[in-house]
Amino acid sequence: MHRFYPLLRVFGALLIGFSACLAVPMAVSWYVDDGAHSVFDEAFAATLACGLTLFLSLRRERREMKVRDGFLLVVLLWTVLPLFACLPLWLHLDISFTDAYFEAASGLTATGSTVLSGLDHLPLSINFWRTFMHWIGGMGVVVLAVAILPLLGIGGRQMFKAEVPGPMKEASLTPRIAETAKGLWTVYLILTIACGFTLWAFGMEPWDAVMHAFTTLGLGGFSSKDASLGHFASLEIELTVMFFALLSGINYATHFLVLHNRSLAPYRHDPEVPYFLGVLAASVLALTFYLLALGTYDDFGAALRYVGFHTISLATSLGLATTDYGQWPFFAQLWMLFLGSFIACSGSTGGGAKMIRAMILYKQVYRELLHAMHPSAIWPVRIRGAVIPQNVLTGVMAFGFVYTASLAGLTLLMVASGLDIVTAFSAVVATLNNTGPGLNLVGPASNFAVLNDFQTWICTFAMLLGRLEIFTLLVVMMPAFWRK
Repeated sequence: MHRFYPLLRVFGALLIGFSACLAVPMAVSWYVDDGAHSVFDEAFAATLACGLTLFLSLRRERREMKVRDGFLLVVLLWTVLPLFACLPLWLHLDISFTDAYFEAASGLTATGSTVLSGLDHLPLSINFWRTFMHWIGGMGVVVLAVAILPLLGIGGRQMFKAEVPGPMKEASLTPRIAETAKGLWTVYLILTIACGFTLWAFGMEPWDAVMHAFTTLGLGGFSSKDASLGHFASLEIELTVMFFALLSGINYATHFLVLHNRSLAPYRHDPEVPYFLGVLAASVLALTFYLLALGTYDDFGAALRYVGFHTISLATSLGLATTDYGQWPFFAQLWMLFLGSFIACSGSTGGGAKMIRAMILYKQVYRELLHAMHPSAIWPVRIRGAVIPQNVLTGVMAFGFVYTASLAGLTLLMVASGLDIVTAFSAVVATLNNTGPGLNLVGPASNFAVLNDFQTWICTFAMLLGRLEIFTLLVVMMPAFWRK
């Protein structure tokens, strides 16, 4: 146990920092006097006390953290922080601990799956905390991917360098993690402020604009309204959310370079962006004509509006809704949910396997087909003219296998627990890809409150598994990890 003391000291410091996050909705509650300040007081005190206890009692435990410590610290953050984040929900709302933890984990992982209803009547500070968790978790995901995971050898900038050599991403990012994180936070904050002011200008109340800016930039999906974004019935608001959701679905390192270089050229140089925008545009047009052909909508403008919003929302893993698309033909629902498994770019706040992996897998399959026809030919996999190393190809294929196995295994567990196949499969897809709503019983007109505790914990595990890029969590679960 002694070997974990330095790690626990760092974790204690991070808990102290997280208590500062809890102080924000606590201040909001006191300011608007919504009657929920006592639960935030207690949650803040408990988090701060635990953080100080760990940090002060282990303050002399200082040593260089090893790779194994890094894995464990990341997993601790994403699994233990929801314990403290759920306290205000558990203490104030009439829900079980299972549901409270699920809601908090969904918030911090920017998943957006919810068990709550009656959102319009919740205290402002509770809704604020739910969406603020998206904002915290969204940037936590980006910093994890771009600045921290490379040190663990499982992704982020190291993966970008191997996958996409060239003038963007790795080459122009600041060399020190603290500076990189600062740069990413700057971009994130600028976009959040721009989104909030734009929503306010188009008619949202100030608090609603702030909360929906949090959920949009974090690509979360929590709303302060039961009807989600449909409550506002505003085309301008929908277009604003679509625009900023698209920006958040692109690598934040690319946004950083655009701001740093004062040029849009990094968007042209990012190999994921053309596929990201191209697949989305093709899907929107195809589904629009599909719904028109089946008579779901009679007007092209209306069909394009609803299809465009929900395709972007589900594909980027935002998860907000303006209408009950659960009434659409099943193919349209399934296709939008499927897009969420790979559309978002690496280094974005979106979920899923990421576009760069989909590109590499596609090119690898194409190479194997060519190799079958011409066995003696050499066909390297390239991204923007750069050859992808074999170790990266192997890693991406392993990720693809584990991702598919996780999806199948968790779906089978959900079906075994008594759910129908559509609800079970879509619930796992929605949580593993951090998308938010699923289909059928967990569709946009319902929520995850219909699940029993066992099913809820499966979905909680799925969203943590997806947000931690699968391998990070599985490594810590291996017996070999705990051997000296």
